[in-house]
Amino acid sequence: MPKQDNNRNNSGKRNPFSRTDNNGKDKRNFNFGLVYLILFLALISYWMVSNTGMSAIDVDNTQFKQMVENQDIDHVEYVRRTEKVNIFLKQEALDKPAYEKVSENVDGPQYSMPAGDFQVFNSELKDIRENAIQKRLSKDSTITETDIIDAYDFPVKQDNTRSWGFEMIFWILPMILFIIVIVWSTRSMRGGTGIGGSGNIFNIGKSRAQEFDEKSGQLVTFKDVAGLEGAKFEIEEVVDFLKNPKKYTVLGGKIPKGVLLVGPPGTGKTLLAKAVAGEAKVPFFSLSGSDFVEMFVGVGASRVRDLFKTAKEKAPCIIFIDEIDAIGRARGKSAISNANDERESTLNQLLTEMDGFSTNAGVIIMAATNRADILDRALLRAGRFDRQIAVELPNLNERRGIFGVHVRKLKLGPDVDLDFFAKQTPGFSGADIANVCNEAALIAARNNKKQIEKEDFLAAVDRIIGGLERRGSVFTPQEKKTIAYHESGHATVSWLLRYASPLVKVTIVPRGKALGAAWYLPEERQLTNYDQLIDEMTALLGGRAAEDVVFGTVSTGALNDLERVSKQAYAMVVYYGLDKKIGNVSYYDSTGQQEYSFQKPYSEKTAEAIDEQVHQLIESCYTKAKQILSEHKEQLDQLAKLLLEREVIFTEDVERILGKRPFADEQPTVQPDTQALEQTHNSVPEATPAAGDDNIPLS
Repeated sequence: MPKQDNNRNNSGKRNPFSRTDNNGKDKRNFNFGLVYLILFLALISYWMVSNTGMSAIDVDNTQFKQMVENQDIDHVEYVRRTEKVNIFLKQEALDKPAYEKVSENVDGPQYSMPAGDFQVFNSELKDIRENAIQKRLSKDSTITETDIIDAYDFPVKQDNTRSWGFEMIFWILPMILFIIVIVWSTRSMRGGTGIGGSGNIFNIGKSRAQEFDEKSGQLVTFKDVAGLEGAKFEIEEVVDFLKNPKKYTVLGGKIPKGVLLVGPPGTGKTLLAKAVAGEAKVPFFSLSGSDFVEMFVGVGASRVRDLFKTAKEKAPCIIFIDEIDAIGRARGKSAISNANDERESTLNQLLTEMDGFSTNAGVIIMAATNRADILDRALLRAGRFDRQIAVELPNLNERRGIFGVHVRKLKLGPDVDLDFFAKQTPGFSGADIANVCNEAALIAARNNKKQIEKEDFLAAVDRIIGGLERRGSVFTPQEKKTIAYHESGHATVSWLLRYASPLVKVTIVPRGKALGAAWYLPEERQLTNYDQLIDEMTALLGGRAAEDVVFGTVSTGALNDLERVSKQAYAMVVYYGLDKKIGNVSYYDSTGQQEYSFQKPYSEKTAEAIDEQVHQLIESCYTKAKQILSEHKEQLDQLAKLLLEREVIFTEDVERILGKRPFADEQPTVQPDTQALEQTHNSVPEATPAAGDDNIPLS
């Protein structure tokens, strides 16, 4: 039976009194702005009516006495509602020069004077008259008080009428405004956004998840996700579960309930979850862990219940919780007792919904975090998050694919080589690569180019790694010379060590907080041995060692170098077990429980031994760096002079001075586009370094 359209009458014409529009939406939207406009116009109208004609001029008591003495007053009128006295002058008085300003206001009153109570005014007026009469008698002795008493007398009228319109507005307007506020609050309590109307104060326990489906037009597919091949291979099974559930249940299997995406920030965990919903073509509820957190007790658990209730109604579907560590942190780990009761109750409700007595057929939970080590163990057990998928930083081939995705809408020049850029960005996440592409487009637009060229991408990489160039810094010649030798020391030591990262370029142009910068292209490896770590630390100390060898003193420019060396040496001794005295012991805590502990996992004696070994390790690397620079001091001077002259030197410049790099055949070759790098530098005005960090690796 077809559904009847209540908006049309029997003749098929639309009912003009219908409460819905052509799309079936409710038209009954009361416009409170119209109410405010009407009230505003009413006040303006009343003000205009009450102020028609010329207004009287205010006078004080002294001026009023003068008018009485001059016998200019025809009569006065006391107005009770305003507590003022309106003064009406005689016709002949209006011709006097003193009243020239009010001569046109014939209808009066011409003047007004504030007054209090009517009886008080009458008493004061009587005294004024008597004083005026006595003053007149003192000037003219030929007259008597009887002759002039009538001249100073004038009628005093009283207006006891009340302004009912004004008083009604004065009393009714606050009531109307109060009613408007109540009605508006009631309407907003019935409305809201999100599932269940989260804007409603009575619906504060409703879920705030946003729903995406095919109709929303905001879903992505695996074509929009480059790289992450291993993660996509595992996640495609989830898509297959949603598309063909019987394929697995017919054999007695159960569809996984939860998938946890774990990886560093910017690797595409959220994008991968959206792609799953787009491929499966099922409703997708997206929210973050902080959406469950509220100042009211019990709200988080209520929102969890409402979320799963809505999801069950639209199953099969996907619930995606981003940054789940906001509510999934391990329970009972807080140093302050009862500090996380509300968060823990929210987590308890989530655990119950994921694997409790109730069934969640067709509802798959996906979550993302970069702090999986702090999540509660009950959340990670089988039956809740059955699968944990590692979303790691992309490798070389994956970076090439990510570049391909992000340059689809860019106008590229013929010299753009995505393979080259993939090699120049080791350690970059998908978000970093997207930022590189966007920054390159902005740089090209800033230079009024029609296409994005290779030099724009190289400038974007430098901008993201080193920061924005600071062109207004001023340095003394000695400071600039110190910076040049510092950066040349990095280049020399890293060039002559077997396992140091290959050099790309060195510059003394300041970027961000950096004095200068040495760009390297680290080898992408999964394991690092003792010798490799030692060479890396020695190269980091090459800058300070160069200052010591050349000037016999050191500066504060090596702050970043010392920080990185100290952390790496500490990790070698305490975490990696690479120190012979401390032995094969690791004090690293992957569970994250030590952050709530006030005690270190080793004794004071061991702590002293750790400090001693870290110190010896750093000093041995520093001594090795000084030895290398002392043996090649002449080449160090040549590099520093060339750097002072050109501000930027490249791999072939170092090779021309120091010769072919030893052990070069044992490492992957680095062939940066020197011409493009030089064009990038030459397009920037001359700048001098400031203060701050100095050595910035390409990774």
